[in-house]
Amino acid sequence: MTIPESTAAAGAGPDVSRIPDPHRPGVLARLRDRRVSGWLFLLPLIAFNLFVVLVPSTFSVWYSFTDWTGISSKAKFIGLENYRNLFRDPEFVQGLEHNVLWTLFFLIVPMAMGLFGAYALSRIRRFRLLFRTLYFIPYIVASVVNASIWRSILDPQNGLGDLLHINPLGDQHLALWSVEFVNNWAWWGFLVVVFLAAMQGVNPSLYEAATMDGAGATRQFFAVTLPAIRPTFAFLGLMTIIWSFLAFDYVYILTQGGPAGSTDLLSTVAYRNAFSNLQGGYASATGIVMALISGVVVTVYLVIRKTREWET
Repeated sequence: MTIPESTAAAGAGPDVSRIPDPHRPGVLARLRDRRVSGWLFLLPLIAFNLFVVLVPSTFSVWYSFTDWTGISSKAKFIGLENYRNLFRDPEFVQGLEHNVLWTLFFLIVPMAMGLFGAYALSRIRRFRLLFRTLYFIPYIVASVVNASIWRSILDPQNGLGDLLHINPLGDQHLALWSVEFVNNWAWWGFLVVVFLAAMQGVNPSLYEAATMDGAGATRQFFAVTLPAIRPTFAFLGLMTIIWSFLAFDYVYILTQGGPAGSTDLLSTVAYRNAFSNLQGGYASATGIVMALISGVVVTVYLVIRKTREWET
């Protein structure tokens, strides 16, 4: 073989860095890698979420420190004034109290109904799909339709209100419970379906062992079923708390926060301040407080999940 004169003159061999490594995967091979291709498919979704979530969130944080009206392009920085006023505002405090009551109700009543309904369905073989479908239908119906139907049913002149001589949505002592009842009617079927799916994944040998030990249905539920579906139970509890602080549609459609603020939640207070009172900055501060509450709940859940090793 003849060595090029220039190379020979330099006293060196061919440039090794330009020789392709046969063991190094090419670009196409790296794109075919599942990890790389997975990230490539996720990139548009991540970019879209950053645009529709991060950008408005950043603006909300900024406006919460201003006197922005919600319609003007001008906003004056006022520091923590909105946050100081929040906890002196009786509407905000009342809305926060109602949100706590709302959360406790949905952590107890629908969760208990969902567990009982799912466990009852898991014990039968016939018509299970029929009952599961019937329970789930209210959840997939639009909230405005559900609320309108129940508004007619509870009507104090032509509905149950007339029959029972009460005004469920017009009485300050009954209104919040009535709205919770209607929302729960549409919600608990979803919990039944999720709990039932979790229960169907429980190892049948655990029930057989419990039966051999003489455990009845109730003891099997508390000793076998509940521990086995604990991660699902905790996750739904977490989401129930978060969704409870975001509740808006049923309250707004049925009562709009009335009568006399007896059904006001933080969301309806923020909506009224933003679009009726033209206090966009103040409403943004309310939204930030709601987000912080949800953040604290999620953090506590993640810590508990990690310490209890629920992943395994």
